[in-house]
Amino acid sequence: METNDKQIQAELTSHIGRLLRDAFGKGPQSIFVSINRPFVIIYLRNFLSPTEKILLKQDQVYAIQTTRDLLMKSLFPEMKAYILLLTGMNIQEFYYDWGLHNQSGVMVGIDSEEDHPFSTNVHGTYAGQEELHQEIDLISHNVEKKPEKTYSYKINERTILVMRIGILISIEKELIRIGQEETLKLAKRNLEKGHLHRNNRFQKILHAGVVDAFVDWDFHLDKSIIVLILHPSP
Repeated sequence: METNDKQIQAELTSHIGRLLRDAFGKGPQSIFVSINRPFVIIYLRNFLSPTEKILLKQDQVYAIQTTRDLLMKSLFPEMKAYILLLTGMNIQEFYYDWGLHNQSGVMVGIDSEEDHPFSTNVHGTYAGQEELHQEIDLISHNVEKKPEKTYSYKINERTILVMRIGILISIEKELIRIGQEETLKLAKRNLEKGHLHRNNRFQKILHAGVVDAFVDWDFHLDKSIIVLILHPSP
């Protein structure tokens, strides 16, 4: 079973690399795929095209993000179909974010047809979990409001996935209603990632340094995911 999992991960890595290379003109230097049902997490490193490097030097972050958003929306159906073919997982929720300063990125797919991924006793606990939830709730409170629910899971030794449910305030819901979803997402991403990257308590709580922090939302589900990539254990 383990060999089969590795083969599936290798095939998915190859396929995603080819998709991104065709769409962006340059694929990531490395892709790490973690399949831990109901999650598929894809971590990209050294992923920035020559054109994007020029735009980044000119502080055109919004232009890069907007272009990538359009491309990712066009790639999602094929990614979803390929994941279904390889794993049998029917990905209903799809999140992604970029760490342009690190030339990194993450994509998260969730099979919503499986048991609720954060139900009690489905995945157990890990050291520092409650303290991490408290810290994430505090950041959320400072930026918008405390989530109605916060869950998390340690996907592997280097990856922690946090899910927040019920985080939108009334003004945000109205912005979404009048079609300002992309503007809202850009503003929230700038604010929240600033707090995540400046946080100096994660390392103490998790006993590991944070290499990358990613965040994305599904506004219509009033749900958000945060992915923390940790330094590998010695």
